[in-house]
Amino acid sequence: MADFDAIYEEGEENNGDVEAVPESTVSLVPDPVVIRGAGNMTIFGLSNRFECEFPSGLVSRVAPEEYKATIMRANSVLKKTLPVNVKWLFCGCVCCCCTLGCSLWPVICLSKRTQHSIDKLLEWENSRLYHKLGLHWRLTKQRCDSSSMMEYVLQIEFIPKIPIYKPD
Repeated sequence: MADFDAIYEEGEENNGDVEAVPESTVSLVPDPVVIRGAGNMTIFGLSNRFECEFPSGLVSRVAPEEYKATIMRANSVLKKTLPVNVKWLFCGCVCCCCTLGCSLWPVICLSKRTQHSIDKLLEWENSRLYHKLGLHWRLTKQRCDSSSMMEYVLQIEFIPKIPIYKPD
């Protein structure tokens, strides 16, 4: 009689006939590099600039000049859009009681637009350079270290290289 309460690992169902994966096909991918916001102002989790300091996890993977150019492009998007967001946030907070909170919608929409602009920039950078280097940049939400609040960070993931094997 079958043991219905037993827990089997994936692949154990074939009477233990699990194909061994050669160790040469398993590649270890380093943890992603996270670039936090370094500005003095944050609106809806998006800081007004990112740190330009070259992280040690990217040494020998990308040139520091290319890294800095990408960060400067992202910071220029933030520099253009966040001052407008601050003005709308101030106006929205002043009128919040009269409009029952509806005056904050423009700020939310502008914040989404800023995120979308940075996503498009990173998509262009990835296709232009970083995918060729085995890296993938993206804007992602992450919990702050000091509190339970969320913030947007730039995350640089390493794309694993897939070896191609020819059958004998």
